[in-house]
Amino acid sequence: MCLLAMPGQGHAADTDAAQGMSREQAQQVLAVMNDPAKRAEFTNTLSAIASRLPSAPAAPAAAPRPAATDALSVEPDTLGSDLVQDMGSLRGRLIVQAQHFVALFGDLVFVAHWTHTIFADPQSRMILFDAMGRATLILLLALAAEHGFSLLLRKPLLKVTERAVATERRLNLPDATATAAPPPAGATAQDKDDAQARQGDIQAQHATLRLLTRVPYSLMHLLIKLLPVGLFFALGTCFAYLLTTTHQAMLVTLTLTNAYVVARVVYLLMETLFVPHSPAIRLCSASDQTAFMVTHWLNFLVAAPSVVVCLSTLGGVFDMPARGTEAIIRSVVLIEHVLVAIFTWRVRMHVALALQPPARLRTQPFWMFLGRLVYLWWVPAMFFNFALWLIWATHIQGGYAWIIRTVILTTAVVILSRVLSVLIFNLQNRLFHVSPAMEARYPGLQARVNYYYPVSRKILSFLMFFASAMLFLQALGLPAIHFLFHGRLGPKIIGAMLSVLVAYTVAIFIWEAANAALQGQITRFENSSQTGRASRLRTVLPIIKTVLLALIIIIVAVTTLSQIGINVAPLLTGAGIMGAAIAFGAQSLVKDFITGFFMLVENAIQVGDWVTAGGVSGTVEHLSIRTLRLRSVNGDLHIIPFSEVSSIANTSRDYNLVVVDFMIDLSQDTKQLCAILHEELELMRKTPRYGHLIMSEFAFLGIEQADGNGARFLGSVRTTPGSKWTVYREYYARLAVRMNNEGIKFPVPSFLNLLDNGPGADGLKVTAAVPPTTGTHAPQA
Repeated sequence: MCLLAMPGQGHAADTDAAQGMSREQAQQVLAVMNDPAKRAEFTNTLSAIASRLPSAPAAPAAAPRPAATDALSVEPDTLGSDLVQDMGSLRGRLIVQAQHFVALFGDLVFVAHWTHTIFADPQSRMILFDAMGRATLILLLALAAEHGFSLLLRKPLLKVTERAVATERRLNLPDATATAAPPPAGATAQDKDDAQARQGDIQAQHATLRLLTRVPYSLMHLLIKLLPVGLFFALGTCFAYLLTTTHQAMLVTLTLTNAYVVARVVYLLMETLFVPHSPAIRLCSASDQTAFMVTHWLNFLVAAPSVVVCLSTLGGVFDMPARGTEAIIRSVVLIEHVLVAIFTWRVRMHVALALQPPARLRTQPFWMFLGRLVYLWWVPAMFFNFALWLIWATHIQGGYAWIIRTVILTTAVVILSRVLSVLIFNLQNRLFHVSPAMEARYPGLQARVNYYYPVSRKILSFLMFFASAMLFLQALGLPAIHFLFHGRLGPKIIGAMLSVLVAYTVAIFIWEAANAALQGQITRFENSSQTGRASRLRTVLPIIKTVLLALIIIIVAVTTLSQIGINVAPLLTGAGIMGAAIAFGAQSLVKDFITGFFMLVENAIQVGDWVTAGGVSGTVEHLSIRTLRLRSVNGDLHIIPFSEVSSIANTSRDYNLVVVDFMIDLSQDTKQLCAILHEELELMRKTPRYGHLIMSEFAFLGIEQADGNGARFLGSVRTTPGSKWTVYREYYARLAVRMNNEGIKFPVPSFLNLLDNGPGADGLKVTAAVPPTTGTHAPQA
């Protein structure tokens, strides 16, 4: 139906509309437009139809957007873009719903217009002031009479309370004697349970008896308090007919009187259950604090219905438009529901404690679950409260059936989610429990598993919450399941969550498997007496773990970012460029790490070895992935980067050689000298201190050279790693004494004295040392 026409076609459009619409149809459309509820429903229907119709022909294409240069740019067809689009659509729907909600109170404008009309007309203003003034005066007189009558009835109320207290005391005495008898000594567990059950039955019987005895006193208390209200009603009604001069004043007075009486009676009926000032006649088992709080809030809760009654009546008395009256009533009722929600929040813990199961049942799993569930009673209560107002205000057809169905489905969802969470968490506890045999085979496995237990529990809790929220939305009537599995965004969300979860799980398994394999290899080395290899692997272990962890983090991060829709190509390109720049600027540092890593892997040196590296000799005190620390003979500590180590001479590996090298006289018997060296070495091997350090006999290597200065004698002895200096010094000390005793001859060096300027010096002088009869020189060290 075309309701709008172009300016140049107004007459034709009117003719077509008149021919295509009957008078009854026009009246129906006009009624819909004048009724706010029907107008809002009609607008919602048009919006729903418009969302399903094909879009209009596309407008000319806009100028293409410049390509994104940001590293965190979102791809056009990814989870992020879909999320942005759906959030925009959701925002539009929320705005529409908010506009419809505000439209419910748009008719308050008629109230302002009506008020202006009433006060603008002198006659209407006079009637309004007369009616309100007389009604106020009558109500004040009736309230004064009610208050005076209440003061006169205070003594009867006190007497009723005193009798109730006396009856309560008489009932408490047998109750105490009945519950004080303990089970006999030596009774079995079954007997104790029976005694507790019997005691509970007795207490329940006495509680029922006390409640029955309180009922007459409560009724008397209620009747006495209703008498002043009856007096108020009688005076207000009589004065409405006697003291008013206009029909409007009489109706206003009767309306206010009836509203007050109704509110007061409702309040007294509710007060009878709590009676804050008289606990002996209280029918509800609540504390004094709870009773005071409830009765205090009842004053506010019963006032709003009274206002609704007054407004619904006064609107017709003073010819207020129906739309304005409905808007005011709608607003007042909303305030009433807000007060109910606040009251529900205030008493949530008191109600939850009152709904707890008996103490003897709280140890059972089912009752424990119910005991925890009742703490959430206020959630459906608030939902039910506001849903009632929304259905009433918007005239939704089938709304109350929807509320009942939603409450049932929501309760089923809560119970089902709780049962499933218990089962899943029990399964998780079993999976994270390592058997003693597995723990003995892989020591420390239980500790590693416990490290991931809190994270796993949080992830399971989030997944359970997500699933429960989706089921809850489905119970509310929203297509949550269709959105997840058949929508445009839902499958991508599930796919992204599963991909990220699988990536993290695989990363954790790889990390733990690598750690377990490395630790197991170290343990096997230590058990097989390969402490050197174990120490080497333990030294390299941090760098291996660091590299592996960095690779895992990079892969998982890239997977996560790609799944949520972030373009990772710029990130990887930037990271590559930055890595190349860092590597170029820190070549020495990178060389230190790489050289150190291969030095440690190839087992070139270990802590405690005597090595020569970088022109420095000393004992290795510490090895890192970047530096080598040597302690030299004089005590200096040398810290040498691996990048400066071109070669390493390790004295502490496999074996050492003690090279015997000295000059002998050309006339000396070589066989005799070899025998002496052999005998002294054998004597050293027989001593406990040096025997385990010498690995071979003396080996004569021959005469290397012979000239006028003598013959160079060479030999060698193999020792254990790092002990050649000890054997060398002791061996040479023994040889010095033995050769001196055996008369081994050594060459006497000759030299030219070119600086002799003493008496008789007339030129160059050759000086020769006179050799002794026997050799007296020790071998050179």
